[in-house]
Amino acid sequence: MNPVIEAINKRRSIRSYEPKPIPRDIINAIIEAGNKAPLRSVEEEEGGRYSFQPWRFVVVEDPEFKQKLVQTIEPIRSNFVEGLKETQPEMYEQAMKLYEAMDEPKDMVFYSAPVILYVIGLATHAISCALACENIIIAATSLGLGSCYVGFGAMVKGDADVVQTLELTDGERIYGPIVLGYPKDVPEERALRPKRKEPMIKWI
Repeated sequence: MNPVIEAINKRRSIRSYEPKPIPRDIINAIIEAGNKAPLRSVEEEEGGRYSFQPWRFVVVEDPEFKQKLVQTIEPIRSNFVEGLKETQPEMYEQAMKLYEAMDEPKDMVFYSAPVILYVIGLATHAISCALACENIIIAATSLGLGSCYVGFGAMVKGDADVVQTLELTDGERIYGPIVLGYPKDVPEERALRPKRKEPMIKWI
């Protein structure tokens, strides 16, 4: 099978990681894949063209800063899950099963992954930044790593110290973040994996 298609087929959202660091050269290779995402060209005054890259990357490995991120986001995540109890009971049950199965100390935001990769970009270039995230996830899979796109991880603007550390500006948005690490479980054996329907296709 084509290795790119194989990586896409193997990709799973991993929520359980080994406490094993990722070598810097592998992280750099994954980021470089994100940096190769499609983007638009911009005309220069001299008449030439250059690629405008609207994103930047922040790699979080420091345990203390990870804990600060969790403390900032966990109340938001917890309130959201509690709200599902009435509106979407099946999703609530799945979330609680995942929580109960998680090792201590429980981290339902970043799943105790060794790396949190923030993709930060201009709010006006959402499509380009999303494409960079997809490249990162597929590259991680191809290199034997697990990943998970963590929407709650972007909800950090309530803590001024976190905003300052990430150097967030008013015109920027967090795309992700994406957690990375070596999977603790075998993805094919996970009970909560969603089933995909066949694609809807119209041929003309």
